[in-house]
Parts: sequence; structure tokens; C-alpha cells
Amino acid sequence: MSDNDFNDINDNTVSTEALHDAFFALHHGLPRQGPGSDATTRRLLALAGPLPERPRVLDLGCGPGRSALLLAAEAGAEVTAVDLHEPFLAELRAAAAARGLDDRVRTLRADMGASAELPDGSFDLVWAESSVFALGFDRALAEWRRLLAPGGTLVLTECVWTSSEPAPEARAFWEEHYPLRSVTANAAAAVAAGYHVLGTVPQPESDWDEYYGPLAHHADTADTSVPGMAEAVAAARAEIAMRRAHGGDYGYTGFVLRPADPRWRTREETAADIPLVRAINAAAFPTPEEAGLVDALRTDGDAWLPGLSYVAEAADGTVAAYALITRCQVDGVPAAALAPVAVAPEHQRTGAGQAVVRAVLDAARLRGERLILVLGHPGYYPRFGFARASAYGIRPPFEVPDEAMMALDVEGSGAVARGTITYPAAFGV
Repeated sequence: MSDNDFNDINDNTVSTEALHDAFFALHHGLPRQGPGSDATTRRLLALAGPLPERPRVLDLGCGPGRSALLLAAEAGAEVTAVDLHEPFLAELRAAAAARGLDDRVRTLRADMGASAELPDGSFDLVWAESSVFALGFDRALAEWRRLLAPGGTLVLTECVWTSSEPAPEARAFWEEHYPLRSVTANAAAAVAAGYHVLGTVPQPESDWDEYYGPLAHHADTADTSVPGMAEAVAAARAEIAMRRAHGGDYGYTGFVLRPADPRWRTREETAADIPLVRAINAAAFPTPEEAGLVDALRTDGDAWLPGLSYVAEAADGTVAAYALITRCQVDGVPAAALAPVAVAPEHQRTGAGQAVVRAVLDAARLRGERLILVLGHPGYYPRFGFARASAYGIRPPFEVPDEAMMALDVEGSGAVARGTITYPAAFGV
């Protein structure tokens, strides 16, 4: 991406064609066309979860194809790389051939928003690093969903506000070029559009350096006597100067999204669901303790978190699964506990449990929870982004296999509380 594309270079004395040519001449040969790194691409790929042996990947707005090459080489993907700028595609074809990947990378010169020629359900991954600005986040969510195969994942990176009160200069700059939202607002838009948020990746400052370092060098060595080049250089330098002055106000974040399973309707529980929830917990566990735990947590005003008690409905409207998140603490800092998760026996191993867990995790994300803990099967919960709590310096107040106590860093920043977990009294620990 270039945050200011050539249309943002305003000079009525220079033709649009000259500005266009100068903009792309300035950006030609850059290793990236927006903030990013191979490390960030790998983090995003890891959040996407297990893939088929030879996944089908659509890389939209691929530029010179740094991500496409990595996905082909390291994920064994068959990549269809789309961009409107033919010189970028030529760079990618040459790089793919040099690396022996030309049989895995196919280029397509097309508008990333005009994907009618691509059939529905044809890709396991739809990928867009530093390019969704050309279409808009919400439009991309709506238009690209149909391209995903069942279980497929949408990965994109987007510039977002990282401060609740950005400087007036930063706000004015972005309002002119591309209105920004917060990570939470974008996550809410994704959930409203029918996706689950598998995870987010805040991109480090080094990702900006990988883009702006080479771009600044190109600006310093550009021939500004070429029509439109002085304007292109000025716009690039203004963008870099804004980042240096107000980089704490905004940044790039990766979003890893998956369409919700259409077989299950998930929602916050209602009062009418309470006896059904009690029955599901009683049937799903060998003792009545879990059902009693939920009842006790409902009466604990310090533990109960309104809006984080969720059910999944089967096609006939019956409640098939349940998941609850309540307040706990880690070394005195508020955190959240996922427990219990219960599936009616007749709906077990059907995806109902996964659906309700993803839904309640989305709800927790949108209300601002940063750390969620679960004691559960280490073969099940990592698919939701949970990892060993001990890796974060978090430990339970009782003996338990290390791999069974897990934590989810909701923001993906690593900035979570460390110490011993304190559960609500209802847990009896």
C-alpha cells in the first residue's frame, strides 16, 4: 500500500497521467508497497490455523508479491496474485521463476474489487496485506466472503487508530486520505458482517521501517524534473513525516477472519434459556457441578459479565451448546475465564461447541477483554488462539498439567498480566 495513492497528489498543473506515472515510478522496485514483514505474514498465517496440503490462496492487491512468494514457498500454496499494475506482476513473475515457484504463483491483472470472474468458494485463503484501503474494509468483507471455500479464512491488514485521542494533525491527515477506525470498531464490523475474529496482529514499528526506509531512499534519489515526480516525492515525504511525528496515534493491524458456521445461530442467552442451559450442562458433564457452577456465578455480581453467556441454536431452534465467560483476576488485574463450555449430547462433534465458543470470544473481544483463560483439553482450545498460560507467566492456584492451563492474548500484543489466577468463589478453588 501507499497510504496516499496517486489520486491524493493534488496539483492541477500536472496531468493525472503524469501523476499516475510518477507515483508508480517512485514505487517501482520497492520490496513492499506498504508496512509489513515476513515475520508478520508468518504470524497471520499461523492464526489462520491448519490448511489443506496445497491451499488455494488469492492475494488481492499483491504489489510485487512479497507475501505471495512466502505463502507459495512456506505454506505450499497455489497462489493467484491480483493487481492492476502490470509492472508489479512482472516483478512477481520474475521473482517466482528465480525461486522455482513459477508453477505455484499465477498472476492476474485485475481490479481487486472486480472479482466476478473468480468462482464462489474457490479459495482456502483470501489474503490482502496493505491493500484493503483501495476498496474499503467493509466492502471487502462483503465482496470477498463468497470467494472462500467452506472453512476458509480472510486475512487482511488495515491502518487503525491506536490512540483514543489522536492528535488533530493526524486526524486531519487521515480524514483527507482514508478515514480510520479502531481495532475494536473493525472487529465489530467483521462480526456484524458474519465473521468470527480468529485473531489480530498489531504490526511493530519495524514493519513501517521496511516500507518507509526504501521509499525515503527512492524519494531522495528521484529525478524531480520528470513531470509529476516532484508532487509524488512531496506526498511521500509528507506521509513519512506524519508517521514520525504522530506514529503513536495510528498503526497497522492484521485481522484474521472466518465466516461463521451457517448451521448454528449463536446469540446471548435470554431468561427463557436458563433452564435449557442448566439441562445442557447437567447432560454434558458426569456430575451436576457444572450446572450448579453456572447458577452460582449468575448470583455473583463481581463475577458475572453481562453479555458473555452465549448459546448456539440448531436449525430447529433448540439450544444445542453453551459457553460462559466470567470475571477472574491475574495478580489482582481483571481477566476473564471461559468456563463452562457444554454441548448437548446429541449435538456433540457437530461444530456446535466451536460455534458458541467463537461467538462468546467475539463478544468478549468487542467489550474490551484483553486476557481470557481456560482450563481444558490442549488438543481443542488452541484452535481458538489459546496457548499455554505458563508462556505468559500465568499460573493457576492449583496443580494442573501445564498444557491444560491456557491463555488467550486477545489483542495479540503480549501485554497481559502475569501471576497467579484468582477465580470467583463459585469455582471453589
